[in-house]
Amino acid sequence: MLKKILKSYDYSLIIAVVLLAVFGLVMIYSASMVTAVQWYKVESDHFYIKQKTHLVKSAIAFFFMAFFPYKAMKSNKVLVPMVCLSLLGLFALFIFGHVAGNAQSWIKVGGGSVQPSEFVKLSVIIYLSAVYAKKQPYINEFNKGVMPPLVYLFLACFLIFIEPDFGTAAIIFLIAATIVVCSGMNLKNIFRLGMIGLLVAIPFTLLMWNKLFSPVRLARVEAFINPFSSELDIGYQLVNSYLAIGSGGIKGLGIGQSVQKLGYLPEAHTDFIMAVIAEELGTFGVCFVLFTLAYIVLRGYYIALRCKDPFGSLLAIGVSSMIGIQSFINLAGISGVIPLTGVPLPFVSYGGSSLLQLSLAMGILVNVSMFVNYEQKYKHKEGKKQPDPVQEPSGNVYYYRK
Repeated sequence: MLKKILKSYDYSLIIAVVLLAVFGLVMIYSASMVTAVQWYKVESDHFYIKQKTHLVKSAIAFFFMAFFPYKAMKSNKVLVPMVCLSLLGLFALFIFGHVAGNAQSWIKVGGGSVQPSEFVKLSVIIYLSAVYAKKQPYINEFNKGVMPPLVYLFLACFLIFIEPDFGTAAIIFLIAATIVVCSGMNLKNIFRLGMIGLLVAIPFTLLMWNKLFSPVRLARVEAFINPFSSELDIGYQLVNSYLAIGSGGIKGLGIGQSVQKLGYLPEAHTDFIMAVIAEELGTFGVCFVLFTLAYIVLRGYYIALRCKDPFGSLLAIGVSSMIGIQSFINLAGISGVIPLTGVPLPFVSYGGSSLLQLSLAMGILVNVSMFVNYEQKYKHKEGKKQPDPVQEPSGNVYYYRK
C-alpha cells in the first residue's frame, strides 16, 4: 500500500519547487550581502541564514501536508478552527501589529515576525473549495449555494484592506474569484456577484478615499506613469530596477556581480530579487524562474482537470491561481507594467511567512495529485468487476464480460 502511494506522487512538481527554493536561497545571499552590512549592520550572510532556517521549517510543513489526506480538510472540525484562527490573527494586528512598508501587517513572535494575511490566502482557498464542493447539488441557488461562503471572504479582505495592505487584499480577492468562476455556478449568478461587488465597492471606495489615494499611493502611480521624471525620488526604485534588468543582457554580469544591489536598489532580496537575477544571470536566469513557475501553475491546472473530486479540483485551481497571480503582480511591478505593490516572488524572494504558506499550499497540491494518480493507477484496477460466470448445459463454466 505504502509503495503504491509513494509511486503515485508527482515528483516533477516536487523537484520544480525544490529547484526554485534552492535557487532563491542562493540569490537571496547574493542580493542581500551588501545590504545586510551597510543598512542593517549585521553579517553579510544574515538573510541567507534566516532564509535557510525558514526553508527547513517550510520543508517540514510541505512534507506534512503532502502526506496529510486533503479530503480530511473538508470536515467542519478543520474548517471552523481554521477560519476562526485566521480572523483572530487579522484582528490581533490592530492590537499587537507593527508597521512595516506603510502597513500594520506584522506581528512580532520571538525573534521574528509573522504576517497573518499570508496564511489567510490559504485559508480562503481551503474554505471556499470545501464549501462550494459541498454545495454542488444546489450551487445555482443564489441565497443558499452562492452567497454564504463569501461572508468570510469579504470580512477577511476588509480587515486586510484597512491595515492597509491593498496588494494582499487584491490577491486574495482574485484567488477567490477564480475559485468562484470554476465552482460550477452558472453565468447568471457570477454576473449577480459582480454587480453586488460593484455596488459594495463604490461606497467603500468613497469611505476609504483618503487611504486609497494617500500621497504615498499616488506617488506610486505617478512613478509608474513616468518614473524618469523623478528618478531620485518617487521613481527611484523602478528606475534602478530597469537599470538592473537592462544591464544583464543575455548572459548576465555573473553571480554576485550585480551593481544595483550595492545600495542602489532598496530591498533587493525581497520584492526586487528578479531584477538582481536579470542583472547577474541575464535572460537565462530569468527564463529559468519563469519556466519553473509556469510549470508549477500549469501542472496545478492539469491536476485540477484530472481530479474527479470537486474539492480536490478547486483546491488545485486555488493554489495554482495564487502562485500565478502573485508571480504576475511581482514581475509586472518591477518591470513597470503595473504600479508597485510590494508583493514577493513565490519561492524566490526572502520571507518566512510567504515561504511557509506557499510550502503548505504546494504540499496540498502534491497530495491532491497523489490521490488522482493513485485512483487512476490502482483503484481502477482494483475496482474492475470479475467476469460473470455462465454455466452451459454440458456443465462447463465459462466467463465473459458484458
